[in-house]
Amino acid sequence: MSFKTTEEHEALRSQIRKFAETEVKPIAFMLDQENSFPEEAVKQLGKMGLFGIPFPKEYGGMGLDQLSYAIAVEELSRVDGGTGVILSAHTSLGSWPIFAYGTEDQKKKYLVPLAQGKKLGAFGLTEPNAGSDASETETTAVFDGTQYILNGEKIFITNAPVAETYVVFAVTTPGIGAKGISAFIIEKDWEGFTFGDHYDKLGIRSSSTAQLLFHDVKVPKENLLGQEGEGFRIAMATLDGGRIGIASQALGIAQGAYESALDYSRERVQFGKAIGFQQGISFKLADMATKIRAARLLIYSAAELKETHENYSMESAMAKVFASETAMEVTNDAIQIYGGNGFLKGMDVERMYRDAKITTIYEGTSEIQRIVIASHIVGKPPKEELSAAKKKAGGAVTGERKKQIFAEGKSKEKVDALVAALKKDGFDFSIGIPIDTPIIDAERVVSVGKGIGTKENMKLGYDLAKAAGAAIGSSRPVAETLRYLPLNRYVGMSGQKFKGNLYIAVGISGAGQHLKGIKEAGTIVAINSNANAPIFKNADYGIVGDLFEIVPLLCKVLGSEEKTPAPPMVKMKKRTPKKLPPNYPIYVCGGCGHEYDQELGDEEGGIRPGTPFDQLPEEWTCPVCGDEKSVYIKS
Repeated sequence: MSFKTTEEHEALRSQIRKFAETEVKPIAFMLDQENSFPEEAVKQLGKMGLFGIPFPKEYGGMGLDQLSYAIAVEELSRVDGGTGVILSAHTSLGSWPIFAYGTEDQKKKYLVPLAQGKKLGAFGLTEPNAGSDASETETTAVFDGTQYILNGEKIFITNAPVAETYVVFAVTTPGIGAKGISAFIIEKDWEGFTFGDHYDKLGIRSSSTAQLLFHDVKVPKENLLGQEGEGFRIAMATLDGGRIGIASQALGIAQGAYESALDYSRERVQFGKAIGFQQGISFKLADMATKIRAARLLIYSAAELKETHENYSMESAMAKVFASETAMEVTNDAIQIYGGNGFLKGMDVERMYRDAKITTIYEGTSEIQRIVIASHIVGKPPKEELSAAKKKAGGAVTGERKKQIFAEGKSKEKVDALVAALKKDGFDFSIGIPIDTPIIDAERVVSVGKGIGTKENMKLGYDLAKAAGAAIGSSRPVAETLRYLPLNRYVGMSGQKFKGNLYIAVGISGAGQHLKGIKEAGTIVAINSNANAPIFKNADYGIVGDLFEIVPLLCKVLGSEEKTPAPPMVKMKKRTPKKLPPNYPIYVCGGCGHEYDQELGDEEGGIRPGTPFDQLPEEWTCPVCGDEKSVYIKS
């Protein structure tokens, strides 16, 4: 590497910088405030050919190198990190795997319009239970002899729902882990393929991010990307290149924040001179410039290695972790240089500070990057067994549940079976609570999701709440986006958490953040038309069927008359299968009563499941009270 870009590289930089300054920078503030996608700017980027920078001209691309692509992402991110990642996700994630692994027909059908900027691409890998560990993918694609049937969900997908073409990963051979995952090219308008709401994010708010939902989506066999079982390898190779894009985004954010702080340091006068001449500030600027240069050289080196078809996995991980953490440090220092002004909404350094954080998380967290780097240095460790707790929960966000789902028979039969099961569990529907009881205090809640449809259909939710003697609640989109209910009625990890006895979810698919808000519920009931909705894996009981048939029948059976006021809530414990006594001793902490169970170990303390007490290191301490190992008593 010559450590110097060519005249062609710098000409491209000037072209993109001019575009970013004139077309993106003036609207960056409003894009951030309104959480809106820069539709017109993206169309112009497509017309300029920038969506096809690294792809051959024969496939509609510009035929330029990987360094040119990195520069493009960097320059867009210099004024708006969200716009930069739109290009990055489209090119590195949505288009590159088709170029690298697609058949000639797939390239002509899908890559050409992507490279020409006529269509936008995206990449669907992350799931609620498959984040850093993508081998835990649960989305399935079952081959029925002529086509694949795709079911499941993906979360945090950049460019969704705007993108038209998606590279999606699903399990085609269950039970063999990563080797059973395959990749597919999915089109936006296929029946059964829908989207969750655009996430309301801390930063990169101009980048559209949404959930992908697949319900019996028919995927032609010719849309299999690569061979069956190659999906995990395709995903990992794609992420290696994607990390160059995210590193470039982080670099651009850092560069923009540094330039803004530098300008301010020349203008702001304190103690008789510009603060840039004060040693405390000048040293910050020096450190910022040094880190940015180091990050740039790491990124450009990784891009060059990819361009020359050399192994670049470790180098891209190095570039990504260093550039993203540099972005955090530089934007933090930029706000410090601005002082109180930098803390105000509307200041570019405040927005850049928020934008920078995600670069340490997506396309592999900083921790994952260090694992990748370390594996190249010391090799890969033996694969650890799943923790006993995870095996026991079966991957359910809400913990162990009965998962008794009524899917067969007529609607009336399914409703009768559900009510009989609930009454057998001890629920008394002759009593009830006010419908406006705060979620946190409610014994029962009927919660409504987007499956309810129009606002007029909310009457079904209210009717069922009255019939069940419950308070009314909702999923986040129903309260925040559709505004059918006040914000204080939505249930989820970032909203109100439900800890009562009975939670009835009507038309809620079961996004991870919602499920985490109900994991302490005594009993969860799901009603949904989609048999593959994640809510059913996290419920005690469920009915698969048409809401507009099921809910009125359920109201009639439970009775919609006035309820006798319920006594103060006594929390019903979740029923769990009887546990056989262990064939090994349990040790109890003499200080707080904590029980050490070798089946579970102490993963937070670095103790793997299955470790006997007498094999614990002497320095190990009680995870609850911190007492020494010696205070434990054999029970």
